[in-house]
Amino acid sequence: MGGGGGVRGIVLDSSVILDSDTLRPGADYLLAKLRHSTISTGLSYAADLSEAKVSLLEKLACEYSLERFVYDPSCMDDTVNAVFLAWENKGEVILNVVSNYNEGIVPKSSISGWMNVVVNVDGTSKNPSGILIEKLEELPLTICELNRKQWSEDLVIVGYIMKPSRVEDFAKRGAFPLKPTKDGLIFLPLTFDLPMLHQLKKVDIVIHKATDEISSIERSNSSSNIIYTARMLELQRYIGELPDCCVIDPFDNIFPVVDRLKIQEILLGLSDLKTESQHKIRGAYFLKVDNFEDAQLEQRLHKAKLSLPSIVKPQVACGVADAHSMAIVFKDADFVGLSVPLPAVVQEYVDHSSTLFKFYVLGEKVFYAVKNSTPNADFLKNSSEKNGFKPLLFDSLKSLPIDGNNKLSETGDRFKIKEQPDLDIGLVTDAATYLRRVLDLTIFGFDVVIQEGTLDHVIVDVNYLPSFKEVPNEIAIPAFWDAIRMKYQLSKGVHV
Repeated sequence: MGGGGGVRGIVLDSSVILDSDTLRPGADYLLAKLRHSTISTGLSYAADLSEAKVSLLEKLACEYSLERFVYDPSCMDDTVNAVFLAWENKGEVILNVVSNYNEGIVPKSSISGWMNVVVNVDGTSKNPSGILIEKLEELPLTICELNRKQWSEDLVIVGYIMKPSRVEDFAKRGAFPLKPTKDGLIFLPLTFDLPMLHQLKKVDIVIHKATDEISSIERSNSSSNIIYTARMLELQRYIGELPDCCVIDPFDNIFPVVDRLKIQEILLGLSDLKTESQHKIRGAYFLKVDNFEDAQLEQRLHKAKLSLPSIVKPQVACGVADAHSMAIVFKDADFVGLSVPLPAVVQEYVDHSSTLFKFYVLGEKVFYAVKNSTPNADFLKNSSEKNGFKPLLFDSLKSLPIDGNNKLSETGDRFKIKEQPDLDIGLVTDAATYLRRVLDLTIFGFDVVIQEGTLDHVIVDVNYLPSFKEVPNEIAIPAFWDAIRMKYQLSKGVHV
């Protein structure tokens, strides 16, 4: 893919990072995005810079893994040579990023492989000696545009927007490079600190984690509606104005994984799945509950094939504060006053040898990892007996009831236990294909437990754009990129 050129490295002059003895607005943002960009990045500063500023720059260099280049303003060619030597220039471009305060001492742009980018920090620059940008947050977009121009017009620019902690988790695994991947993807961070429509017009595909941006869910008797934050609504609106912009995944497609009742109803369709396996794959038995005081609740539970203990979950699966507040209930009487948000879904508690299989679907590829899980019902009953069989309350994001005697050990590219249940990979892969088709999602995950005795494979949870952190980077990240490119090609009618 592509030709030569592109951005090889970035030199950030101290004048764009520091304002007096503090960081300029946007400096932290930019450094965080460049840290895992796969583009070499360094700080440059004059030899006579104050000790306090040098100390701060050294801390930044350590925190963000930056090279340091000290220059003499009267001998800038020496700095250029030092940069080229450090980064082994191979016909690519080094961006020298300076503020308009230091614009007068930049190396000439005519130097082969060197290009100046001037940040107009006070709005006074009129005729810059290079590319002019107004804010540091604009630099990633500038890099993408230069890469597309100098590398290949066929580059696919992927705009991504997620909460900072999630971006960091993906980025440090190498998932969001600003330098083109071998198959021609380049990743641009989208930010609400810049005009969103302008950014979206520059990208070919948008990947998001909209479930991080849910403010509430409105419910009526017949339907539910996700209410996103103001900025996510803004993103939706602008995407709607750009019919050629591909999205991973359309916002409407995400709703089933936000609603535990809806996903349980979808899992009922697994009963029609045609497989060659001797085992069955299904969703857990379930019942929607609007009122724990319902006098008919015990009868309704029995009709739904639910016995005790059962696990009770809020119907809302993510995006709101109490979506992961759950309970395991041992007595019918303890549903009364249960502190799980309503409406709720009562779900079958499956004895599964404390073993959970986390499956990750990235396009057409399926991976899994084995994790510790909650113990069998007898263990829970024995533990709860000491507490009068009161409901066991927990937050599934923070902690789970775990049998400490069942240990997992890391062995190679997945987690295994000594007596691993009889996992039917083909059966679960067939289910993954079914879910990908029905949900029309590109990247999602689901959890499977294997019921003792029957060996039923039971899907107990489905989620959108999981971290797939248990899959080794060298396997997961190329699969992640392949899934994105496949989605983009399909959106353009390209046969894959």
